[in-house]
Amino acid sequence: MSSRFVAGFAVVLVLGMGPVARASEVPNASFEQSDGKTPTGWKPHTWNGKGTFEHAENGHTGKRSLKISSDAGGDLSWESFVSVRPNATYRLSGWIKTKDLKPTTGRGALINVHQLRTAETPALTGTNDWKRVEVVFDTGERDTLDLNCLFGGWGLATGQAWYDDVKLELISAKEFKPSVTIDATKTGEPINPYIYGQFIEHLGRCIYGGIWAEMLEDRKFFYPVGGKESPWQAVGEPEAVTMVKEGSYVGDQTPRVTLPGGGLAYGISQKGLGLVKGREYVGRVVLAGDPQAGPVEVKLVWGTGLAECQTVTIDKVTQAYQTFPLKFKAGEGADDGQLLIVGKGKGTLRIGTASLMPADNVHGMRADTLKLLKELDAPIYRWPGGNFVSGYNWKDGIGPRDKRPPRKNPAWKGVEHNDFGIDDFMVFCREIKTEPLVVVNTGLGDVTTAVEELQYANGAADTPMGKLRADNGHAEPYNVIWWGIGNEMYGNWQLGHMPLEKYVEKHNAFVDAMRKEDPRIKVVAVGAVGKWSEMMMAKCAGHMDLVSEHFYCGQKPGVLSHVAQLRDCVRNKARAHRRYRKKIDALKGKDIRIAMDEWNYWYGPELYGQIGPRYFLKDALGVAMGLNEFSRCTDIISMANYAQTVNVIGCIKTTKTAAGWATTGLPLKLYRRHYGVLPVTVTGEAMPLDVAAAWTKDRKALTIAVVNPMSEAMTLSLSIRGAKLTGQGRLWLIAGTDPMAYNDPGKPQNVKIEEKACDGVKDKLTVPPLSVSLYSLAVE
Repeated sequence: MSSRFVAGFAVVLVLGMGPVARASEVPNASFEQSDGKTPTGWKPHTWNGKGTFEHAENGHTGKRSLKISSDAGGDLSWESFVSVRPNATYRLSGWIKTKDLKPTTGRGALINVHQLRTAETPALTGTNDWKRVEVVFDTGERDTLDLNCLFGGWGLATGQAWYDDVKLELISAKEFKPSVTIDATKTGEPINPYIYGQFIEHLGRCIYGGIWAEMLEDRKFFYPVGGKESPWQAVGEPEAVTMVKEGSYVGDQTPRVTLPGGGLAYGISQKGLGLVKGREYVGRVVLAGDPQAGPVEVKLVWGTGLAECQTVTIDKVTQAYQTFPLKFKAGEGADDGQLLIVGKGKGTLRIGTASLMPADNVHGMRADTLKLLKELDAPIYRWPGGNFVSGYNWKDGIGPRDKRPPRKNPAWKGVEHNDFGIDDFMVFCREIKTEPLVVVNTGLGDVTTAVEELQYANGAADTPMGKLRADNGHAEPYNVIWWGIGNEMYGNWQLGHMPLEKYVEKHNAFVDAMRKEDPRIKVVAVGAVGKWSEMMMAKCAGHMDLVSEHFYCGQKPGVLSHVAQLRDCVRNKARAHRRYRKKIDALKGKDIRIAMDEWNYWYGPELYGQIGPRYFLKDALGVAMGLNEFSRCTDIISMANYAQTVNVIGCIKTTKTAAGWATTGLPLKLYRRHYGVLPVTVTGEAMPLDVAAAWTKDRKALTIAVVNPMSEAMTLSLSIRGAKLTGQGRLWLIAGTDPMAYNDPGKPQNVKIEEKACDGVKDKLTVPPLSVSLYSLAVE
């Protein structure tokens, strides 16, 4: 996803109600200013087809204009972003000239606001001298407009078009007076707890470096020691360390160190370890070699010199690999600690693998991350992917951990260590008291492999795969109910992608075989609103329990526009599937609902590893607004999995030594714990607020969630029918004065949840600026 920013210009405040656009606020409206090859404040955008963008040297007024031309056919635009007053009426106008402009599947040449169909000027075709076009429209909840000098438009066109003197004029603006009626007698279907689900994938620092406690990178030596991609370096002469394939302990190669004797220390080291003063660390090293190779020293170093360390000495090794335990206590904290494995004898030393974790790890998982995951309390986790699953062989992730082969991650950067496989995922689920949703590989995988994975998870110990599970230390079946049948197979980025007509057959074959193995299972089919979901539901309706949908939103300029994205995406997916129920014959008599098993914001610098951006207060408001919309769509959405839980676009962020809440994690945690379960009808005009309400399970309290994306406090007029408030209750609040406020792990939280009592609540609520307010109000 790409980030978009508003070009710099002055913003005027009117009535204290937010930014109001004036004609001068369209950046470089006559296109006389240039940043070299492009006009200042504008950028070219290719929606479809091909064409040429020019900063032309002729204009309606002045000397310059924008030009778009296409011989082959294009849907193209010059694009800019403009801040506006929400809940206001504007006139958008400009001048257009055309030459031989012929729409094929498009409209022609026009000026429009992207994703606002009421804001489109008339389209010009053929050959025209400069002609003025205009449209009058309402901004609604938008505080930013995506202006486009558009060529083609919802299809292709050929020819040439010039654009000049674009104007955006405020006609009128209404003051916000949000007012809603909550009818507690009109209830929707209960909110499925699965709405608060999560998704973890083998990507970036989600599992390794986030959930998993292993501190060493490439601990099984997928990359040659000393190579560009390896975190390991030689100690002593570099040529003394070579990679040998014959007799490799794990994977394709093992480092062999040739020792010169004389007490000189030769071996390997890895830097960049995060250490905490006084914390204990445990691990192991697997060694083999000549009897005279000892002693072997394993050092944990926290200072600048080797004297600031602790050493475990192994007196003797043998030609057969042996595992030696390690235990250390850091004398000081360090962000660039080091582990050294060196031999001081003579002959050769082979290092099969090594491991180092904080001693407080829980079954190999980070205790600090698990603490937050337990607070998050998500009821279901989707795993292992994501794009990763389409190239993943689940059998690589079972058996003794040190002997599981390292692989190149099939979909993302880096190495897949296979330290966290299906057995480890089940331990993870038990530890945080959640339910597993396992996705099988329908990309490069086959039906047999998927059935074997199902049998491994659910089969009795006397079945072939059940016996293998028992041999691996897990005698009892896991009884996994939810299974995802592939991931995003509609995309050409997906390993094993194939035409839809072929994939429906593959999907059905997988489900038939898996249901034959275990009739109890429930399956989630791959969906994508449009042709893919329509054909999947037409051809596979008898082979799915839920159908997945995914969406991600980038950054939009303007807090209102940015915050509303998640809500609008949820709403649009729900509307599409309601239409499908009416038009697709195969759905008659069936209740196939959506599993929104990937949803989130995705933008910004990767501060927490691959696809690991920082999140801000405005993103927390957006997540809360998305959760409000989920509660309004319980008729069609049964599951949602925030993607992804840790670091990778995650609601929890970690450093080497700390874990903390990203802003987006706070509403997820808050709603899961305190929002009601039975949604009630909310009517009226809430704009610019977003308001949702639900009964608690015992109906002793009515919960009301209010998201305020404005930079000033707002008063919500409130009328409640069918319930009488006592006036007493609790308020949980996420708020701040800066939409770009954020949290960093290991530091005091700038954005947090505050709880307080509230008294005297009757007919209005006053909510702070930039806030999520969740009320639980007692009823008589």
